[in-house]
Amino acid sequence: MSGSDPEPPASRYPPPGRVEPQWPPLVTVAAAIILQFLLPDRLDAGPRWLLPALEGVVLIGLLAASPSRITGHNVRRRRVSLVLVGFVSAANAVALVLLAQLLLHHQVNNGHQLIIAGALIWLTNVLIFALWYWELDRGGPGVRAEGADGPPDFLFPQMASDSPAPLWRPQFADYLYVSLTNATAFSPTDTMPLSVPAKLIMGLQSLVSLVVIGLVISRAVNIL
Repeated sequence: MSGSDPEPPASRYPPPGRVEPQWPPLVTVAAAIILQFLLPDRLDAGPRWLLPALEGVVLIGLLAASPSRITGHNVRRRRVSLVLVGFVSAANAVALVLLAQLLLHHQVNNGHQLIIAGALIWLTNVLIFALWYWELDRGGPGVRAEGADGPPDFLFPQMASDSPAPLWRPQFADYLYVSLTNATAFSPTDTMPLSVPAKLIMGLQSLVSLVVIGLVISRAVNIL
């Protein structure tokens, strides 16, 4: 070979589009609704059935908009999905506020119940923010499925220049893992937020997780 310079590597972003199954986020939403039903009655702002019923209706609408897999951007599906995630987020936020008020302003003797309630809220928090990350990154799952990505909101290890997987794309399980590690460590671990919305959402999740673990769980342990 001559002494000419090697050709620069081809751009790896964005990789080709990839169809994504719809069932992982649907199962995640259903699990979050079930966890809400397991919370004590005192952590409901209104009738116990009202908000889960509304969430169930929106979940059915999401299933109808994209029943099996996500192949491209669908405005209706995205709107329904964001409304559904917003409903579940609001319900979990209300439960956390009510639980904090219960601890701060009332005499509580049932530590076991508080530990269970705190664990349910924390786990729901992990599921909810996985959905937010999945909907936020690069314009949403529909845009990613088309291969028409916007700028990345998260930098996964597989996106590094020396990654052995140049055509890799994140799926829902990857965002669920990001949510779990962020809620556990109160900070990013192997996946870094790049955009301002991603940083704000990850910071909010860390704050909620810290409140649940630091205030609720520690107080419940002291009661035991």
